[in-house]
Amino acid sequence: MLPEFRSHTSAPLAHQLELRLGLPPQLETGRLDVERVAGIAVLAAAHSDGYAATAHLLGLLAALPAPSEAGERFWSDLWRSSGTAYLLPTNIKELVLRSLAGEGTGLAGQILSAVDEMTPPQRVAAAEVIGQALAESDHLPDLKTQALGELWLRDLELTAWRVLHANHKPADPAGRNAFIDAWTSI
Repeated sequence: MLPEFRSHTSAPLAHQLELRLGLPPQLETGRLDVERVAGIAVLAAAHSDGYAATAHLLGLLAALPAPSEAGERFWSDLWRSSGTAYLLPTNIKELVLRSLAGEGTGLAGQILSAVDEMTPPQRVAAAEVIGQALAESDHLPDLKTQALGELWLRDLELTAWRVLHANHKPADPAGRNAFIDAWTSI
């Protein structure tokens, strides 16, 4: 019988394999039986939403100018227009690196804090800066930069929320039963 795993675990998959299945990271694949391979597949599937959302979050950031001398003006303009330093490369570098290892909740939280901190005029100004950079890098001169930037910001915000949601902790058994009772009583 396959083990049941919930997708709420936020630890990297390798750690979960060791913790839940007793598989050390150095284990040779030739020593795995079908049951353990199935367990690995179940754990990987349980983590797929969080990993996919984290990968998308990183992909959105990768669409922006690189945090190098060439992109320095963009990041400076984004800071001034958005009124927040939460998105500056120096403030998210460690979180991006942790996200590359599969732990995206810190980056998602930082992004949601940045978006939440912006006033409506700052969001409009930030969207213009982002849209301009995207239009130039993707060679999309026909699209309105403000609309393009706003779509990117919405996608960033929703994806950050998806990362956090995929890694949420489960309700206690009483809370879960209350949820089931509420739905079955309709």
